[in-house]
Amino acid sequence: MAKSTFSGPIQSLAGFISAGVNNSVSLTADTTLTVADHAGKILLCNDADGKFTLPSINISVPTDATDPSQANNIGASFYFVIETAATDLDILTDGTDKFEGAVMVAVDNGAKKAFVPAATNDVMTMNGSTKGGIAGSVVKVTAIDAVTYLVHDSLLIGSGTIVTPFADA
Repeated sequence: MAKSTFSGPIQSLAGFISAGVNNSVSLTADTTLTVADHAGKILLCNDADGKFTLPSINISVPTDATDPSQANNIGASFYFVIETAATDLDILTDGTDKFEGAVMVAVDNGAKKAFVPAATNDVMTMNGSTKGGIAGSVVKVTAIDAVTYLVHDSLLIGSGTIVTPFADA
């Protein structure tokens, strides 16, 4: 089926199904993500030291709000699933955009802690231990305004004495 664009609210009385071979993308090397190729899909992280850069947030207002070619990407979400345990895996913004929200890091002894990024943080680094990133870890980020990606629905699995994965690039 071709790409469909709607300009008004969509209501489903029985839900939506996102399934099929094109619903996930395997990231096996450093990648600059795009809305067209990566937003709304399951991003399978299979590069232990990969650098995955989110697209710059674009808040431009098109002349025609129903134009399917508009560049505005507010609301675009990116869902990362760690399949290959991280050693130095980064999820980065463009440097101007920052993170807001929180991520939980948990270890198998029951220890857990939520980490909130500082106002200047533009990178999440996972190391497969204290900063999380063991296989099964998940991170979701959504563009919410001109310079902010909200981190939500996220759980990093780690080991040892857990520390924040957030930093300045």
